[in-house]
Amino acid sequence: MKLNIFKSVIPAVALVLSMGYMTSCVNDLHVDNINPQQTSELDANALLNKIYSSFVLTGQVGPDGDKDIADLDEGRSDLYRKSWEMNEFPTGEASWQWDDTGLPELLNKTWNADNASSVGLYYRLFFSITLCNYYLDEVPDDGSTDIKQKRAEVRFIRSLLYYYVMDLYANATFIEHVSLTPGIRYTRPEYFSYIEKELLEIENDLADAGSNTYGRVDKVADWMLLARLYLNAEVYTGTAQWAKAKEYAEKVINNGYYHLNTTGANGYSAYQMLFLADNDTNGAQFENIYPVLNDGLKTQSHGSMHFLVLSTYAKRDASAMDIVVPSGTDASWGKCMAVTGQLVDAFFGKGVSAPETTTNLTDITTAAGDDRALFYTTGFSRDIVDRSQETQGYGCVKFRNVRSDGKPASALAKVDTDLPLMRIAEAYLTFAEAETRMNGATDAAKEKIDALRNRAHATLHNSYSLDEIEEEWTREFWFEGRARIDQIRFGKYNLPQFRFIYPIPNNDLTNNPNLTQNPGY
Repeated sequence: MKLNIFKSVIPAVALVLSMGYMTSCVNDLHVDNINPQQTSELDANALLNKIYSSFVLTGQVGPDGDKDIADLDEGRSDLYRKSWEMNEFPTGEASWQWDDTGLPELLNKTWNADNASSVGLYYRLFFSITLCNYYLDEVPDDGSTDIKQKRAEVRFIRSLLYYYVMDLYANATFIEHVSLTPGIRYTRPEYFSYIEKELLEIENDLADAGSNTYGRVDKVADWMLLARLYLNAEVYTGTAQWAKAKEYAEKVINNGYYHLNTTGANGYSAYQMLFLADNDTNGAQFENIYPVLNDGLKTQSHGSMHFLVLSTYAKRDASAMDIVVPSGTDASWGKCMAVTGQLVDAFFGKGVSAPETTTNLTDITTAAGDDRALFYTTGFSRDIVDRSQETQGYGCVKFRNVRSDGKPASALAKVDTDLPLMRIAEAYLTFAEAETRMNGATDAAKEKIDALRNRAHATLHNSYSLDEIEEEWTREFWFEGRARIDQIRFGKYNLPQFRFIYPIPNNDLTNNPNLTQNPGY
């Protein structure tokens, strides 16, 4: 596994040690020649930027060239896109037209330890963890508020990365410092305890709600990740922690700065505003607790929000989709990703088709009775029999590169829309689910779900069962890269038990004697 780490950010010594977390990469690590007599100094702020950008960027010069991990397909190896593939495709809510390496196995639920998506994400996660470890090794706490806060932010991101490792791989490598020593094996409960400890320890060093630079995390992101951790505690440790999930969700909801966006503009609903190119200024910025910054000129990649917009749109010469509901780009990949009938069921009922889209999306959202039903239907069948056919499966028009104020985006080939990695709506559903699991269908749980359904102009219910709350997770967060864990938590993930987690890459098993393969693989 050859790694190319930003040489102006990390000195030569880090190039040698950077992959110490697992010997599979150390044994075949190659770096470009560096003069051993030449010294270099760490640019701590550049490294911090690199850590933040690891959710969207894959190299040093844009979407292609001088990539971080030489053995991976740079176009498909950004962290968010890889995790999205593994959290969405096996759930049956999304389909992919092309036979890209690794994706048919995810769609058909037949992956093994050499699956390209799984292996690619594993390496990407630990590459980013190594960047965090290096920052924390090389930037000591000097007692200043600035350094304490930046170290806390890096520890938060490392905790989030380890959350992905725990969630997807369950029992894998763990290391806190850059080293050539093979990482030890952590189990899910050990990861859980570590992540919890880190998040609790850094809380007071993080910025107060809304006081940090946009795009950087603060205390509320910390609480949100704790709420997510506790909501899934039974999956990860065998012991439910609903009360703590509710407690931290309530802290997020009552943070005093972030809030649900309930205002639309110029024909866009309040929900649509969350996924437009000006979601950093149109009001959505107050809902997006942790946005991953995307810019059509400055953060070009084939992943993150660029992936979600470009893959879901049909080309103009093949469909009216991009004319009736403009994507804001001129670089559509041709609707290689489509909505499945299973997802349509959540809005229209089992087997029910949506009407044809005419001049706007009102026909669809009105028929669904829900502003979140952002599908394009004309020219496309509801159900997918042959995923290689672009005309099968409705189009997704949830993510777009258009601005609500009518101004042009900065570029047409890539997108400006920031990726809402964490938004406050998650806390509303976390509170409602945890409350219902502890106390049944209460007014407190109803209030939180009503807030989301009011925003979507959906009919309110007298109360909400757990099954209805599971459906609400689907309607609120579809195609946002979290369907798998919600289905697992509710017992709706219809795969063999061993496929609830992914395998450790064979190369890592071969070279790290501390690891064992997950059962079933």
